Amino acid sequence: MKTANRSRERLRQHYEVEKALADRLRRTKSREERAKLYESMYDTLFAAVPDHPRLTAVRDRALIDRVNRSRLAIVGPYLRPGTRALDIGAGDCTFSFELARRARSVIAIEISEGSSAIEGAPTNCQLALYDGFHLPVAPKSIDLAFSDQLIEHLHVDDVEWHFKMVAEALAPGGHYVFRTPHRFNGPHDVSMYFTSGDPEGFHMKEWTYGELRTVLRRSGYGKLTAIWSAKGMALRVPSWLMAIKESLFRPLPRGVRRKVSVYPFPSLVIAARKA
Repeated sequence: MKTANRSRERLRQHYEVEKALADRLRRTKSREERAKLYESMYDTLFAAVPDHPRLTAVRDRALIDRVNRSRLAIVGPYLRPGTRALDIGAGDCTFSFELARRARSVIAIEISEGSSAIEGAPTNCQLALYDGFHLPVAPKSIDLAFSDQLIEHLHVDDVEWHFKMVAEALAPGGHYVFRTPHRFNGPHDVSMYFTSGDPEGFHMKEWTYGELRTVLRRSGYGKLTAIWSAKGMALRVPSWLMAIKESLFRPLPRGVRRKVSVYPFPSLVIAARKA
């Protein structure tokens, strides 16, 4: 997360607001409770933290272009002119527009109306809001689903539900390609400035390849390809190979592991093929 030259006081205020909202989410006991909270928590955060990086980034065209290039490097091999794509957690929708130039159709999914913009969208791109638990698309109607920096925001009790929900939307042989921070070099939310332990902000959990392989297998996915992604490159390897590599780093002291794992695990990217 970029500081955008924010003062320590502004970072602390952001941290305290986000942590309080995150604690409320962690304490929820049901999906119904979380659905209600999901509707408002991001709008509440952005209202209280107007210098949040997600808000200020929309003014940084160079950053947006760089991020979108890295996303295209990840999903490119799964894109065809006839692809029906789903961009989950679309944010400002700029990447949805990039997908729309290369795909048959794109549905940009957001959980908060105030978080997205769809002005100037290509005719084959539409915005749809959802409650975090029910995608507004027909079963087996999507060839490629994509999310970036989303999985870590899900309550741990909802992660398997999420993967099954996306699998239901995918056509046979379709892919869910997603990127999320790797646990070994976290935390990656605003709590990085105040703790070296588990994330305390909107990142409910940061994951490893080994953990997500287990969840994905239970959720209806077959072939799992890991993608090492950095500096515009995207190298594809079997996900089990990354899980083995994790086993070599896991015994290291946490502080050491955090420093030395940045290069082997700059992020966690998986292309999961529907079984």
